[in-house]
Amino acid sequence: MSLLVTWIWPETPITIAVIVVLGVIGHALISVGVSRATALALHRSAQHHAGRTSAASRMFGHATGLASVRADQRTRTLGSLLRSISGVVITIIVVLTVLSILGIPLTPLLASAGVGGIALAFGAQSLVKDYLTGIFMIMEDQFGVGDFITIGDISGTVEEVTLRVTRIQDGSGMIWYVRNGEVLKVGNLTQGHSTGTVDIPVAYDSDPEAVLAVLRQVAEAVGSDPEFSEALVEPPNVLGVNAISAGALTFQVAVKAHPNQQYGALRAFRERAQVALAAAGIKGPAIEPPPAA
Repeated sequence: MSLLVTWIWPETPITIAVIVVLGVIGHALISVGVSRATALALHRSAQHHAGRTSAASRMFGHATGLASVRADQRTRTLGSLLRSISGVVITIIVVLTVLSILGIPLTPLLASAGVGGIALAFGAQSLVKDYLTGIFMIMEDQFGVGDFITIGDISGTVEEVTLRVTRIQDGSGMIWYVRNGEVLKVGNLTQGHSTGTVDIPVAYDSDPEAVLAVLRQVAEAVGSDPEFSEALVEPPNVLGVNAISAGALTFQVAVKAHPNQQYGALRAFRERAQVALAAAGIKGPAIEPPPAA
C-alpha cells in the first residue's frame, strides 16, 4: 500500500506552522500557570509557617513534618512533574494533528501503537509501578532528603529521592538504591518526635520524695539550658519509680525531643542527676559483694 502525503502549497506548511505555534503557546501558558500556582502555594506555606508565633507552635510544626523547607521541596517537585507531563501530552497532540493534516491515516498507526503499547506495558510494568509509587510518595511526603528511615532491613539517611529510586546511606557508609515500586512499608524516624528514657537507680532506703525533688530540679535545669532547649519539644518529664529491687529504687525520666536530637539531653541529664543526687546526700544502690570462692 502506497503512502500518499497531502501537500498543498502554501496552505499545508502554514497550517502546520500554526499548529506547532499553538502547541508551543499552549505549553508556555500551562507552564506559566503551573509556575504561578507553585509560587502561590510556596507563598501561602511561608505565611502559614511565619504565623506560628509561639515556640510550642513552631515546635509542633517542625515535629509533625510541616516545616516550610519540606513543603517547598514537595511543591516544586510536583510543579516540575506537571510541566513535564503537559509537555509530553501537547507534543503527542501536535504530532498527531500534523500527521492528520498531511493526510497520513492515523487508524493503522494508532492500532500499531496500541499493540506496541500493550507489549511495552507488560515489559515495563515494574518501571511504571516505580514511577507511580514515586509520585505518591512525594505527594504524601512519606520521607525526604535528610530523613532517617527504615525500609525492610535497610536503615539509613535518605540521600536522594527521585520518581524511580530512593538512595539511602546506612550507618556503615554503604549506599543503597531502592526502587520505589518495591517499597511496601516505611518507618520514618525523622517525622514526629523522638523519645528517650533515663533510668536513675538509688539506694533502696532512699526517700522517694527527696529523690523526685532533686530529679525535677535537674529536669527543669536541662529543659531551660540554651544548649538543649531548641532540641527539646518539652522539658524532661520525671515519671517516678519505675522498678523496685532488693537493693535499689529505679526512677525513670522521659525526654521528648525533635527527631534524633534527644541524645545530648539524655547524656546531660544522667551527668547532672548523678552530681545533684550526690550533693543531696542520696546514695546509689548497694553493690552486692561477689560470692566467696
